Amino acid sequence: MKEGMEIGQTAMIEFEVTPEMFAGFEGNVVHEAYSTVSMVYHMEWASRKIIFPYLEEHEEGIGGAVNVKHIAPTTAHTKVQVKATLIELKNNIVITKTEAWNEKGLIGQGEVKQVILPKAKIKQMLNASKKETESEINF
Repeated sequence: MKEGMEIGQTAMIEFEVTPEMFAGFEGNVVHEAYSTVSMVYHMEWASRKIIFPYLEEHEEGIGGAVNVKHIAPTTAHTKVQVKATLIELKNNIVITKTEAWNEKGLIGQGEVKQVILPKAKIKQMLNASKKETESEINF
């Protein structure tokens, strides 16, 4: 990891809620509102923006944990801002505090933990988790 990442650094993303972000399961919309799943995605994205400038060519960040509290609903065409603030940096572990806001106020808050690892280590972990392929299975 490159030098320079410091507690207090921030990153932000802004977007407008679309129907693709609505709460739903198996293609069925439950509520025409910004989903918790989408909020988690955006909180992780804002948090990743903090680490990007500090990754070496051979490194990548991987999710370690997410803790989110969805506070208020947000409907389609509403503008949302998600901010991540670096609150803890310990070796290769990066933890950010996240907040999501719409025009009316705070709609969500949480924490995102990322672990920076060598790409080769991540590939090794992924390979170890793969199931046997059909060509490896004896029929």
